[in-house]
Amino acid sequence: MTKQFYIRLTHGITGGIVPANPTSVQTLTSSIAGGQGSILFQRTTRKHEKAKLPDEPTAQATLPSSTHTKVDDLIEELEGILKEIPTESPPGSKDIYGMDIGLMFGSDDLQWMNGGPAGCGSGWSENEPTEDQVEKFKRAVEIVEELGKLSGDA
Repeated sequence: MTKQFYIRLTHGITGGIVPANPTSVQTLTSSIAGGQGSILFQRTTRKHEKAKLPDEPTAQATLPSSTHTKVDDLIEELEGILKEIPTESPPGSKDIYGMDIGLMFGSDDLQWMNGGPAGCGSGWSENEPTEDQVEKFKRAVEIVEELGKLSGDA
């Protein structure tokens, strides 16, 4: 693993008069200490009958070091995609990809986020993606889900 990063994938970002109420949040956080890399996967899922997400993750695992080369490849692909696709403007104004999914990514090379910190309304955005960009966003979501599966706990 050659790079530090943070990823947050949120399902259920669309709100309106009532704020968004996410159904799940998946995070992957990498760190490098003493020349060794580690990647922590966490998922918090709201049960259908509950009003909000639980305070603690419902699943957590550290990705095995044997997956780090695959992780590097996926992170490189993800960064390349995110550099090419827009976010809504102003932040949180609209779910421009129409998937009810928010994605936040941070590394030394890139900071990218759609969905706003408190979800999205049903307003207007200065930026609208092309069909090709929507497909790229779908691939970005697939990559994050694939990263979660590498933990063995997805």
